[in-house]
Amino acid sequence: MILAGKIVVISGIGPGLGAELARAAAREGAAGVVLAARKAAFLEEIAGELRASGTRALPVPTDITDPEQCENLATATLSELGRVDALINNAYLFGHHGPFEETRAEHWRAPFEVNLVGTLQVTRALLPALERSAGAAIANIGSIGSRRPRADEIGYAASKAALLAATRSLALELGPRGIRVNSIPIGWMWGPAVQGGLERMAAERGVSEAEYMAEINGRMALGRLADDAECADAVIFMISDHARAVTGAILDVNAGEWMP
Repeated sequence: MILAGKIVVISGIGPGLGAELARAAAREGAAGVVLAARKAAFLEEIAGELRASGTRALPVPTDITDPEQCENLATATLSELGRVDALINNAYLFGHHGPFEETRAEHWRAPFEVNLVGTLQVTRALLPALERSAGAAIANIGSIGSRRPRADEIGYAASKAALLAATRSLALELGPRGIRVNSIPIGWMWGPAVQGGLERMAAERGVSEAEYMAEINGRMALGRLADDAECADAVIFMISDHARAVTGAILDVNAGEWMP
């Protein structure tokens, strides 16, 4: 178990990747998993699941755009679990989707407030605890959209590109303090988000769901989408000691849809 004994904080706990990250951390032996997101009910659900498997779980409702709530997350974590060994910044906002001429300043700002500013606020709040850990690691969940942007998602793509740059800056600054910082840009994932939107996306293209799914799979070198759990496993590797010499790196996880 590659996270044996570690305390892991994960933001953006939702029914897709967030939940799978929590399950993977528990499965890989984390001594404690701190669950952060705005929806308290879902946090309690996942916390109960982890506790049933024998893992200490601490749900802390948190809006990462509020610096006071980020500080509360750090305080609650240290009070309950005593330390932090790894932070996974998974919370995100996609924001407005549509042609550029339909967008306004508020549409561009909103993803930055969550994807960049919110992520940095959580990181800053937990930094003192991470500095006290031996072999601390931060994983920032990125997006293929920052590596190969689409024309209709300018705010989201730009915010994730900014996060990628911030990741490398943090890697340089925090490396001497023993903290690794890496980016994991993720592409299409088979999970609740894609399942829920498949009918709508197929209708927009004027094709059946099966045809649209085949089209998506055809863009992957593996011939299929990676699923949420597979993507979570790659992130867990990056915060583990198996990646102890890796920092400032970009690990693309997209089933070979795009290769830099």
